[in-house]
Amino acid sequence: MESVLFEGNMSVNGGHASPPLHASQFDQADLSALRFQLQNIINNRLLTARFQPIIEMSDGSILGYEGLIRGPSDSSLHSPINLFKAAAENNLTVQVEHLCRQVVLEQFAAQKLPGKLFLNVSPECLMQRDARYGETLDFIHQIGINPDRVIIELTEYQPTHDYALLLDAVLHYRNMGFEIAIDDLGEGFSSLRLWSELKPEYVKIDMHFIQGIDNDAVKAQFVRSIQSIAEKSGTRVIAEGIETQAELLAVREIGVACGQGYHIARPHPSPTRSISAEVAKTLSAHTYHSGKRQHQQMETSSAVGKILRTSPTIPSSMLNNQVDAIFLENPKLQMLPVVDDGIPVGIINRYHMIDSFARPYQRELYGKKSCRVFMDAHPIIVDKHTSMQEVSHIIVQANPDHLINGIMLTENGKYIGICTGPDLMREITQMQINAARYANPLTQLPGNVPINEHIEQLLEKQEKFCACYCDLDHFKPFNDVYGYRRGDDIIQMTSEVLKKHCDLNQDFIGHIGGDDFIILFRSADWEARCRAILDSFALEIQDFYSNEDRERGGYLSEDRQGKKVFYPLVSLSLGVVKAQDRQFYSHHQISLAASDAKKQAKKIHGNSLFVDRRSE
Repeated sequence: MESVLFEGNMSVNGGHASPPLHASQFDQADLSALRFQLQNIINNRLLTARFQPIIEMSDGSILGYEGLIRGPSDSSLHSPINLFKAAAENNLTVQVEHLCRQVVLEQFAAQKLPGKLFLNVSPECLMQRDARYGETLDFIHQIGINPDRVIIELTEYQPTHDYALLLDAVLHYRNMGFEIAIDDLGEGFSSLRLWSELKPEYVKIDMHFIQGIDNDAVKAQFVRSIQSIAEKSGTRVIAEGIETQAELLAVREIGVACGQGYHIARPHPSPTRSISAEVAKTLSAHTYHSGKRQHQQMETSSAVGKILRTSPTIPSSMLNNQVDAIFLENPKLQMLPVVDDGIPVGIINRYHMIDSFARPYQRELYGKKSCRVFMDAHPIIVDKHTSMQEVSHIIVQANPDHLINGIMLTENGKYIGICTGPDLMREITQMQINAARYANPLTQLPGNVPINEHIEQLLEKQEKFCACYCDLDHFKPFNDVYGYRRGDDIIQMTSEVLKKHCDLNQDFIGHIGGDDFIILFRSADWEARCRAILDSFALEIQDFYSNEDRERGGYLSEDRQGKKVFYPLVSLSLGVVKAQDRQFYSHHQISLAASDAKKQAKKIHGNSLFVDRRSE
């Protein structure tokens, strides 16, 4: 008895679940009728399987199918909840679970479905000794399925207490070739502990955290955390319950590996073997992972050695009375590195030392003992060539006391100096400020400072170039209707389109801010590149709208006066000004001229290009 098959979302027949049965609702005659129905289902194998695809978010290919079970359609036991409740009340759980397992496996094999089969199994059933000795293996070999195509999906409906026995059962099935998945992560009684104990190949995030994730920062953060844990533990995450395009995009942006839900495909007796064109187009669009890029904006070339300070050191054999005397003689000395034969062994903090000595009898007890008594014996020690980015991550994860004490620096394993907490914070903060000035955090394209510097360099060298101001039309109402997350996706898509059609060896792309970009073309075919940018943008922008809005070419939204206004799809306006023959002398002049050209382009309906040819 090994397979308890439930449907994750419990929705059937158009999304409405049959209400669960309760014994108190029925008299003895009703219970007898249910028992008769159940026995009839078992005797005549009146169960059918439905399969819901699970896809790879990277390319939309089918990873496999979750096997779901249904009773007769004209019966109150059609719903799996009612079916298994009736089985439990009539002590027929074993027979029903055996039948479910056989029906799902048989129909999966009969249809020759591709990929893997996810079988829902309760931990209690997995641990039953009489079901763990080859029955499953014999059965799947009999119907022609290899065990490496079957994933046992553990579903918790009551607490698991015997983790040792469960782990033993899981190892038994792994040894036979099966893989393990944990269902409804975040919903069960102890699913996080199950993850830690069993180390499954897959975890499925409960649909509660997926539905509405595009507009819920808390749900998004939960999924990011799960994804982060999964990456470190070698587990693949499956997001179940994806019901809208916005949810699909939000999950994809976080980097979740696999997806399942009604927006992708509904459960069906004869399921689809490929995803719909709409879902495929959504997944084939450029993937914009802004979160990881933001971590990269801190300078990696700057090493911690640049803020090294020299400080007097002491050996670990020095007595506490001697250390106290050093602090009293040097009021500004905040800490003393403890170094033995060039090897850093600890740090003594001034305030910790003085505070300890100020207590009754402490000086008498410890004054003539080694300073190791008051030493932090586990300081942060890094090589002087360690990047500030790495140091910042170490500091964040460390005990706060380490930031107060500072960190010890070495070269070739030998102590060379110390970095104080204030110095570290000052340097990290300055790096973040510089990163914000020099690169846009959303697109990682150069910001205003490098844009202006590049223009000045071109003018100084008297190079001919074209300044192309790029601006999105009708972007604000899109944000209001579809949300800022989708707005960010459009901005990132725009930056990718610009990069795709520019020669990055000659042309410079900058992100002024918001939905404004600038290209400094030195390519001779700049005008053809502008046309290609507009064509690509017109194609890519289609993926950001619902089918209805796409078909009618826009959408309704309220203006600032609360009136309903029809807005067309977001379009791109390009305004170009040529810089040649020294008619411009500063980046300010270029900025004004390009802005004027952009304003003329925005007067043209749709995706447009305006070239200021007055200088010609």
